[in-house]
Order: sequence, then C-alpha cells, then structure tokens
Amino acid sequence: MTLEACTETLREHDPGRFGAVLTAAPEHRPALVTLYALNLEIARAPFQSAEPMLAEMRLQWWIDRLAEMGDGTAPPLHDVLTPLWDAWGTRAGDLAALAEARRRDCERQAFSSPAQVVSYVETTAGELMWQAASALGVPVEAREAVADQALGVGLAAWLRALPQLQPMGLGLADAQAEHAQELAGIGREALRRAARGRRAVPKSVAAALYPGPRVVSFLAEIAEGKVNCFSQQIEITPFQRRASLAWLALTGRWWR
Repeated sequence: MTLEACTETLREHDPGRFGAVLTAAPEHRPALVTLYALNLEIARAPFQSAEPMLAEMRLQWWIDRLAEMGDGTAPPLHDVLTPLWDAWGTRAGDLAALAEARRRDCERQAFSSPAQVVSYVETTAGELMWQAASALGVPVEAREAVADQALGVGLAAWLRALPQLQPMGLGLADAQAEHAQELAGIGREALRRAARGRRAVPKSVAAALYPGPRVVSFLAEIAEGKVNCFSQQIEITPFQRRASLAWLALTGRWWR
C-alpha cells in the first residue's frame, strides 16, 4: 500500500484523525498517516476471529513485525508496514506497545471497574497520542499534558462506543449509570488538567492532540445523567466534524 492509499483508508475509517492530519505541517503528515493506519489495523486484529487464541495470533503477528522493524529489519512488502517503515524506520519498534495493549480485546473480557477502563485507555489512546505527539516533536516536559488529553479524549471515545462494546462483552460487567458517570467525570477533569498544562506543548503538536467534536459536552451530558451511554448512540454529524476541524485549523487550539 502506498502512502496515498493509507491516507484514503484513514479518510474512510477515521475521518476525525484524517482531518487533523491535514492541519499538520506537510513534512509531518506521512508519520501521522502511517501511525493512524497502523492503529486501525491493530484495533481490528482482535476481532478478525471469534476464537481468542486465533485473535491473539493475529495480534502477535503485528507485534513481531514491529519488533523486527525496531531491530532494523525492513518488513516484507505490506499495505501498511511498508509505508510505515519509510516514515518511521527503526522507531516503528516503539509502536509494538500499541498492539500489546490490545491483548485484552482478544479475550472478550468485560471490565469489572471504571479503574480498569482508565488503565486500558491510558495504554491504548494514551500511547497512540504520545507517539503521534512525539512524531511532531513534543518535548518530554509536555508528557503529562499529553497523557491527560489522551485520557479525556480516549474515555469519551470509549463511552461513545459503549452501545457496541457492551453486547460484545467488552464494556462494563456491571452496567450501572454511576460507573459511566464516574468515567465521564474522570475524563472531564483530565481535559481540564491538559488545558492547564498547554503552555508546555508547542503549537506544531496541535494536530496530534485534536480531541474531536463535542468531547467536552458529551462527557458533561453523561456526568450529569442526561445521556445513557449504554443504550444511546450519540452520532457526530458531518457539520460538527467540519466545524471542529475548521476551529483547529484556524486557531491551533486543541484544548477545551
């Protein structure tokens, strides 16, 4: 797969991140496009088989290839790994952590507490956002702000997907409204901390920290009991997405 094909895949399956990539400097876009295309493949891998062992084997394939790239071995010709190697080189080895964090998905095991969800989001959304920000040159001093932004954004995305996750056994084992409200509250506070730490984050990193549309208001609606995210699917309209991306492009403001 060429970089252009990766870009088209991102446009189709992850339009929010696709739009955010377009606001990054041109020289940074290949790293972001290939990272996000890899993330789509890794996130999909555990669900390509209903048998946990087979699902984990598929995920392990990605872990092994990324580890080899980290050791300096170019991957075999591949739709995603070839352009990823061109953009990341041996740094692709660091991305194996993204796949390792998905092992739980192979087990089809529900979360027993909000704390487990937080830990999962930190290792999936958190690692993804940190790698994206690193590709754009974020300093180590900004790691806490990036982690807080990723936690808030990641929890919002997880709660938004809950109507699909719950029937698959990947939601909360005890589907109580107060658990969702607790997670929404944690997400809101994480976003507030990220906003307070924004001065440590260069403007050039904004594309990597883009939260997507209506994140703050969505978390607020859950925390206040206005949305039952176990059953209510809250869609993002094309207009909302365009308006949110236009705001990012015009202002460079990723915080809320």
